[in-house]
Amino acid sequence: MLNMPANPQPQLPPYLCLAGPTACGKTAAALAIAERYPCEIISVDSALVYRGMDIGTAKPSAAELAAVPHHLIDIRDPLQAYSAAEFAIDAKCLIAEIAGRGKLPLLVGGTMLYIKALMDDGLDPMPAADPAIRAQIEAQALQQGWPALHAKLAEVDPTTAARLAPMDGQRIQRALEVFQISGMPLSSFHATKKGAAPALSTACKPNLTLISLEPADRAWLHTRIAQRFDAMLAQGFLDEVRALRARGDLHPDLPSMRCVGYRQAWEALDGTLPMAELRDRSIFATRQLAKRQVTWLRSMPQRQVIACDGPDPLDAVLQATDAFMTKHALGLQQGTEAAWASGCLAQVKEEPAKRAGDTEQGILASKLLGDKS
Repeated sequence: MLNMPANPQPQLPPYLCLAGPTACGKTAAALAIAERYPCEIISVDSALVYRGMDIGTAKPSAAELAAVPHHLIDIRDPLQAYSAAEFAIDAKCLIAEIAGRGKLPLLVGGTMLYIKALMDDGLDPMPAADPAIRAQIEAQALQQGWPALHAKLAEVDPTTAARLAPMDGQRIQRALEVFQISGMPLSSFHATKKGAAPALSTACKPNLTLISLEPADRAWLHTRIAQRFDAMLAQGFLDEVRALRARGDLHPDLPSMRCVGYRQAWEALDGTLPMAELRDRSIFATRQLAKRQVTWLRSMPQRQVIACDGPDPLDAVLQATDAFMTKHALGLQQGTEAAWASGCLAQVKEEPAKRAGDTEQGILASKLLGDKS
């Protein structure tokens, strides 16, 4: 008798993911897609989940949020955590619900761990955070410095230590915490996952199209990062952090307050970071974040790269979206995916070929719906 899985994972409907480093133009690209096709946006951003953190996270404006339905934004208080595993569960449900409404599920963001969790059936069941152990590691870091703790990590988990910078305190702390709680290196959990055959990955990967906005010139992205942080300061970012501090129940070790920019602003308001250094330190931290995001993306061979600093990245994104829509209307007409794609295309408000910029894919999509133009 064959051993069949008790609860086989159903394949998800087709969905589009628009990823890229911070400040690369993902929001503008997503709104351009929303103008062409009826869609709903699922945020893939670990900072946008928090209420009251609007300026420093570059949260979409009220007008942008009203223009197209958004999900997984403002779903947590800054006191609460939101894990990648929780995201994978929520995103999977939302993808099915949005497709059921005949709309395009459009995932947009730069938290690559969330994308990995969705594609790889969540993450490994590692130990939960232990405040006492974290405080102990923090105290050691204050006395010895993070490079010294990085060296200790290399003794117990050389694989993880090799991929972390000596000053990456947040990740060094977590790796040491996992080892102290479980007696196992952090890398062993990832190795277990790689050796398994995750069910959800089968459900997620075939119908995922990943568009990656990446800069050909890092200087271009660095300029945009600096400009955006200056705009945040002008919009009252420090007042936003002051209001969060005034609550009295938040502290800098929370995941929300460790977000880039917020951590530096908290330290500046505490006096542990000179206010004159806030801008440069925040911009540097954001550059490091962008570098890590690009590194993650480059490890995903299935991605379709579009130069965000190219001559017309929005047009390139729209052409890739047209191809995605056409693919799922053409190749899968026997199944529910064809019904989904046709239903989505049928909701296009303007004449389809015109909205698709008269591209070959857009014209073909029109013909699939019986349009004679």
